[in-house]
Amino acid sequence: MIRKFFKFIAVAFAGVIIASAAIAGGENSIVKQTDLRERYVPAIWVDPDGCEHWAMDDGVEGYMTPHVTRDGIPVCRRGNPCAVMNSDQLFGVNQSHLSASNRARLQKFFKSAGAVTYVIDGHTDSDASDAYNMRLSKRRAQAVAKVAQSTGATAQARWYGERVPLASNRTRAGKAKNRRVEITCIR
Repeated sequence: MIRKFFKFIAVAFAGVIIASAAIAGGENSIVKQTDLRERYVPAIWVDPDGCEHWAMDDGVEGYMTPHVTRDGIPVCRRGNPCAVMNSDQLFGVNQSHLSASNRARLQKFFKSAGAVTYVIDGHTDSDASDAYNMRLSKRRAQAVAKVAQSTGATAQARWYGERVPLASNRTRAGKAKNRRVEITCIR
């Protein structure tokens, strides 16, 4: 039922584009003819807010989910934090390389969590410069996202450096708490 709906939308949209181009261009315009029987297979991705999007072969993009509010705003999936991992346990000091054992541990987690997609957020303490911490948190978040993708999951990396602390950076314990990778599961 949903596939028929999106096929109908795709055919209708293609028809509107062709008609608009013909009207705008007048008699002398050259309109690329599209075989409306052509089957489009949308690719699906989920954004950090949990909203599903589709991208068709011709580059048209829209929301995939058939659930919308009365105003036509898409209803998105809810995400919940499913893991907060201390960076000290995953990475060496100032490193973004995962050891084989940590990679295996993360793969096991992603295979068992059962989410549609994951959002990986990297954080650091404030020991280095803001620019350095942003780069480090980016590399770490991307390393974890790469492991998620290796299990067939969809994952997106975001990074915040030292800008979103959980505790004070004035104490050793606070800094350790701030060095983390947060994983949000979107179901």
